[in-house]
Amino acid sequence: MNRHKRWPLRPLARALARSRFSSSSLSPAAAETAETSSASAAAFPLKHVTRSNFETTLSDLRSHVHAADFVAIDLEMTGVTSAPWRESLEFDRFDVRYLKVKDSAEKFAVVQFGVCPFRWDSLSHSFVAYPHNFFVFPRQELTFDPPAHEFLCQTTSMDFLAKYQFDFNACVHEGISYLSRLQEEEATKRLEMQYEDGDMDSAVEARELKLVRMADILFAERMKNTLSEWRSALLHGGNTMSQSLRSSNDSAERLETVFYFMRPALSLKGFTSHQLRVIKLVVRKHFGDLVYIHMDNENSCSQDFVVFSDSESDKENLMKEAKDERKKVVEGKIKSAIGFRHVIDLLSSEPKLIVGHNCFLDIAHVYNKFVGPLPSTAEEFVSSINECFPHIIDTKVLLNVNQMLHLKMKKCSTSLSSAFSLLCPQTAFSFASIGSDLVSQQRVRIEVEVDNVRYSNWSSGAKHEAGYDAFMTGCIFAQACSHLGVDFGGQRLAQNETLQNYINRLYLSWTNGDIIDLSTGQTTAEHRLINSVPKRFSKIKYENVVLIWGFQPKLKAREIKECICKVFGPTSVTSIYHVDDTAVFVMFKNPEFVSDFLELKQQLQKNDGPVAVLHPLSKLLEGGNTCAADYEVYKEVCSSSISKTLFAEQAEAVGINGGTRSVKSDAETERRPEEEEEASDNNNNNSNASDRVCEREYEDGRRRSLCN
Repeated sequence: MNRHKRWPLRPLARALARSRFSSSSLSPAAAETAETSSASAAAFPLKHVTRSNFETTLSDLRSHVHAADFVAIDLEMTGVTSAPWRESLEFDRFDVRYLKVKDSAEKFAVVQFGVCPFRWDSLSHSFVAYPHNFFVFPRQELTFDPPAHEFLCQTTSMDFLAKYQFDFNACVHEGISYLSRLQEEEATKRLEMQYEDGDMDSAVEARELKLVRMADILFAERMKNTLSEWRSALLHGGNTMSQSLRSSNDSAERLETVFYFMRPALSLKGFTSHQLRVIKLVVRKHFGDLVYIHMDNENSCSQDFVVFSDSESDKENLMKEAKDERKKVVEGKIKSAIGFRHVIDLLSSEPKLIVGHNCFLDIAHVYNKFVGPLPSTAEEFVSSINECFPHIIDTKVLLNVNQMLHLKMKKCSTSLSSAFSLLCPQTAFSFASIGSDLVSQQRVRIEVEVDNVRYSNWSSGAKHEAGYDAFMTGCIFAQACSHLGVDFGGQRLAQNETLQNYINRLYLSWTNGDIIDLSTGQTTAEHRLINSVPKRFSKIKYENVVLIWGFQPKLKAREIKECICKVFGPTSVTSIYHVDDTAVFVMFKNPEFVSDFLELKQQLQKNDGPVAVLHPLSKLLEGGNTCAADYEVYKEVCSSSISKTLFAEQAEAVGINGGTRSVKSDAETERRPEEEEEASDNNNNNSNASDRVCEREYEDGRRRSLCN
């Protein structure tokens, strides 16, 4: 499962895991046993699924999911962040963090989807896992689709996938396509409209076609004679193949007598689309008992017929049967184009516990790709996703929030690889007969079944392959449940009382420790355990925050703080946080400083006098492009689908390039026309007072700087 900022740690974690469980770290006897076990272990059994075996696999998966106690999932994507400033930042409020996740899910593609049902076998007292690795690709399957899918690829993500031998050819050529539920609805509506208007459009087309060229006139006459001879032979007996056609040397034009819905018909093969339009015109104009039928089969190959009907009622029945058949074919195409969405529908229809690891982005991708466009707010998303997947558990939350599990992790990283190595060493390394203390801690035995073959010993699988990552996630959850004393043979895990405090609680932001409850939409700040001591994340007061961007790139955070503190006092600024090289968050001690700063900055930028030049903020305002706003404007920028590399460029592209912006000040500036003149007079009267304020602030700041 790809996660930004986790990638560079994965090779290191892998190396540490190898060293931790290498033969040199075990006793000589255990090391010898480990080497023997590893040498005899087979490759990890994993079911790879592409277009060629999807249908048969889906049938088996249905039975596995139905019998499962929980299902673990994992996704591999083409990227995570569309711009550096869209990464998860410490100053991201929960609604802004959702907007960043939404942007990621909308812009990047899912290329692998791991699904691993886990079933408790009460006879062997072990879990049986069924790991599936689906290759997914958003291919255009329907001819009446909108323009082909587009998605971004982040170079670091693609390089990461290549490093772990991701098969890009299998993904592109054999990946399973899909339609979201909304796309299916739209395709069905277009289908209904197409066949409601199809016959009318066909008749209009035939009437509008004019035979002007001599070649068309001659071809129409020849087809009229051919159809007349064929019809006459049907009614009066004789050879149904036209003598003129049999003697023709034009091999591209071939007619064959067949039966269409138990009626005699001519199959038209080898004609151009223009010639078929001419034939359609001839049939409509000269033959009341012949019907032109066009059909598309399931392989997107068209077939055209001229069918004989013996009465008007039979003709109506024929037209209805042909229309129903065409509709049936296209409905079959839509069903086929749904593709991998069938797996999502299966998971949604079964009341199973869905298990992921740091999976909020995964769930957002699932909704965006297979349900419909992501809602604009986190609250709407929570409501919608809860209808599709009412029981989700995040193993990363489980391992960090539960104190006992955190101690079991020995205060180590809760990344997927690290947690798997520490909690499930026997499963991870197949040391089936090692008698070490490490393995003796293993409480849950897990076997793997693929294509009706059961495995209990294997080599370590390919990390960062979605199917294997889903397997690791499920193993971590099973072992965590064992440590918590969960009875696997009892009630359904989704209703287990011990797990209720963790179900539907996902990390909205690992950086901030923000956890969102998918059942209620409420967010809470996690008290993460550091060295067995709860760490309380610093609470950011967003009403105290000002966003500044567009200043000179050479300006450092320390210099920005010094400029502001010279005006508002040495303790006025709590912290400075860089968004990128072009923007910073400034958190003031009191919310009053926010409006004071924005007003002062606006006055200084309007005033070109010596006071503005000598003011302590002049260094921050140098260049004339410095902008400032409250936190709501930052949210507005993040909600845009545009993604420029630098935040200053993003704000300009979104259209926020004014000197100062705040939600409150924008509302206050909406004056009635009759108020404008009075406001102008007041501004003129206050300009001198503003200059005096600037002078006083400058002198106060100068004295403070001299004293310091």
